[in-house]
Amino acid sequence: MPLNKKIIRKIMNENKEAFDMLEHYDKTREKLWARKRIYITLNARIINGLKEMRIKSGKPISRIIEDALSNIEKN
Repeated sequence: MPLNKKIIRKIMNENKEAFDMLEHYDKTREKLWARKRIYITLNARIINGLKEMRIKSGKPISRIIEDALSNIEKN
């Protein structure tokens, strides 16, 4: 089935983030979807709060931090 411009545009709009990441990879050879380990220092109060959030949500602490940072980025 040949794809017409309307269908192609719809696919591009629905998957914009994925296409943007692939375009970035083509230009820089840096994978935006890859995960990297970093080392940070946080005070004990924040770490304890993150541990409580981990227990309540069932998510790893790294995912909680990622989600919080991506929410900041979107605003």
